Formats: sequence, C-alpha cells, structure tokens
Amino acid sequence: MLAMDYDLKVPRTRVTAGESEKYLTEFKIGRRHYTQQYNKLYYKRLETLKPFVQTHAQHKWEKQGHKQPIRLTQKVLNVEGPEPTYIIGSIFIDTPQKPSTLEQVEKTHWISDTDFTGKYRGPEDALYLEDESGRIRLVGKAIEELLVTSGVIMAAMGSETADGDFDVVDVCFAGMAPQPQRQPSAEDKYVALVSGLSATVESPVTLEMQLLAEYLAGTAGSEEDQRRSAQIVQTVVVGQTVELPEPPLGHTEDAKANDRKPVQQLLAAVDAFLADIAAAMPLTLLPGKSDPADISMPQQPLHPSLFAHCKQYSGFQTVTNPAYFEVDGTLVLASAGQNVDDLCHYAVHDETPCQLAARTLQWRHIAPSGPDTLWGYPFTDHDPFVVRNTPHVYVVGNQPKFDMCAAEGTDGQISQMVMVPGFRQSRSIVLLNLRTLECTQVHIGALAAN
Repeated sequence: MLAMDYDLKVPRTRVTAGESEKYLTEFKIGRRHYTQQYNKLYYKRLETLKPFVQTHAQHKWEKQGHKQPIRLTQKVLNVEGPEPTYIIGSIFIDTPQKPSTLEQVEKTHWISDTDFTGKYRGPEDALYLEDESGRIRLVGKAIEELLVTSGVIMAAMGSETADGDFDVVDVCFAGMAPQPQRQPSAEDKYVALVSGLSATVESPVTLEMQLLAEYLAGTAGSEEDQRRSAQIVQTVVVGQTVELPEPPLGHTEDAKANDRKPVQQLLAAVDAFLADIAAAMPLTLLPGKSDPADISMPQQPLHPSLFAHCKQYSGFQTVTNPAYFEVDGTLVLASAGQNVDDLCHYAVHDETPCQLAARTLQWRHIAPSGPDTLWGYPFTDHDPFVVRNTPHVYVVGNQPKFDMCAAEGTDGQISQMVMVPGFRQSRSIVLLNLRTLECTQVHIGALAAN
C-alpha cells in the first residue's frame, strides 16, 4: 500500500528545455476563415500522398511475382476493359448509417451532436475511389470487410466490370513515413500522461486530483514511489481537462442560467491545481472536446489568460490538439482522442482504439475521416494531418482503458501506441519510460483508498 511521506527529499531528474520548439507550429493556424471550400483539402491530401502510395503499390505488387508490371491508370474514370490495372484516389463511403450534419444541426438547435455512438459501416455500404476526374465504385471480396474511412488515400488493383464498377483484387496504402533516429536516454526518465480530468462546476478539484498533484510533485506514496516520481521529467495533460456546463439555448431572462461566475470559479480552481504540477516540472496542456476551445480539428491552444497561475512558470505551455513534441530525443505525437473515437465508428471487426491508431500511421494520415465525419478546418494549401515524420510514440487520450500496441513499417519504423484512460473514470495515469518506451499504469485511486 502507498503511504504518505513528506520528509523524503529526492532530487528531480531534468531534461534539456526547448527541445520540441520546432514541432509546435505543425498544427497552428493563426486567424481562421471559413469562406473556403473543403474540396481543396481533399485534393491537397491526394496530391501529397499519391506519390507514396504509387511507390508502395509498385513495390508491393512487383514483389508478389506478377509476370508483367501492373500499370497505373492515372485517372479513375479512364479505366477501361478487363485488363488488370491499378488506380489511386481518395476513399468515399456512402452509407445510410453515417449521420447527417444538417440533420444534427436542425435537431439540436444549431449545435452539432458530437456524441454519436453508432456504427457508420453496414451491409448497404457503397465504397468509391475518387480523384479530380470523378469517382468509380469499388466492388469485390477484397473490399467487402476492408477497414477504411472516407478520406483515406488508397491504391486499388483490379479491372473494370461490365457494369462499369472496379473489381478490386488487392489494395495498398502509403505506408509509414520516415522516422527520425532516436537516441534513447541512458537512464530511466518518465513522462506522465494524464487525460480526462473532467473537472466540473459541482466538483472542480476532487480528492484524487489533489493526490495526483502530490504524487507528481513527489510528496505522496512510499519511498519507492517518490523516487520514481522524481524521475518524471514532464507531465502532458491530453485533453478534456474540464467539463463545461451546457450554455442556455437562445435568449433567456433567467439570471441563474446566464450566470458565468461558476464557470470562472471552475477555471480558476483548475488553474491553481495545474500550477501545483507546473511548479514541479514542465507541463504541457492539450485541449479536448469538452474544453473551452474550437470544436474543429486541429484544436488551437487554450488561451493563456485562462491560466493566470500556470503561466508564471516557464515550463508551462498550451499546445494544439493534436501536437508533436520531443522529449529527450523521443518524438511524441499526442491527440486528445477525437480522431480515433471517430475511427471506431468505422470498425468492421471490433478493432480496438489502439489498433485503429496504428492503422492511421500505415495510412500516413491521423485524421482521414475529417472533414466528412470529423469536424475540421478547411485547409487549402496543405493537410497538416498527413504524417511527415513517424513518431516514436503516439499517445491517444480519453480512451476507455489503458492499452499499448506497436505499428511497424517496411523500412524498420517502429512506433508505440499508448491509449491513456480518462482520469475521472479510471483514477489512473500512465508513465512513459523514455529509455525503453515501456509504459506503466499508475492507479492514483489507491492513494484515495488509503
């Protein structure tokens, strides 16, 4: 059992500051404009990933021993006859199970419902591959139970049917992006991964949250616990720090409904709680779907004015969701989980969130379902969700349970997936070892039990 011990003084391990600055602008937008169309985002995604898909497709199918190289048909609408060929484009899934944004808005008084819990895939699915020339329907056993989402860039090998569809024999994707060389730490250093604190107006800072702050500061637990907490070099809060109450719909004369003081008090209490952690070590804060941030991805950093106490510490920073950062030579990609949650609606064999996150690295795109079923910003000159550097660790917050798995590329890339459970439900955090990339779930609830 863990016990309180405030007399032990263990020097905290440190890492060099400022190592992740070059990655912090990856998902920054600046001033947002929504006058542009989303089709430019799909074209830019296809333009960016098509060369990688083509290279991977040629390499894959030539290695399978075809007598003649399978030729590429440059435009999907130029496919003709039964001769084997392959085409490259963006997947579009037409299914009645997929929710309509307009219907959601109508039913919820102009507020989108982001808590859809059903499945998008079903027996009435129709899969299409589209490019700038148009779209062609995909048929065949190879795609009947294929795990893809709208927006995935894919190569399909096959031939045209008498009905004008494309009978698919095999598929391939872009594959994992190049991975920077990692220089493992010579000693055990940990990053504390926290998500789903979900502080509310009724219960802003719980006992478990207070004990979490004490544990991270090195003042809670046995001597062994405190020695390990002293090796924590950074804490990352991966979204859903607060649960804001629903705002009143329309105009109301109810003074209580319009009173925002409880929300201000909630944010002040959370600021003071986070400041206790920021005083002990660098603290990185990502927004999530329940935080005071724009709902569309990538979410921009929470405004520093919300954290009057935290911003006094140089190691405190608010970043985008998702976000890249580097700690002691390890490249980490973190997401608050909305992109993976949306992919769960496309699962065809009950794939786990961990498996789905790994699949996005094989697609070389971490949010392919946006903007079709995942709200996103209409970029016109680039797609920031295209993976240009495979991370050594991909952290996904606010998941049902702790889980780990690995994604492996054809050129030796290995990326560790880490699913971080919501703290409010699990009363636990995850410690990432920067030397071994192994993870340990720490149950803060055990302290509360004592």
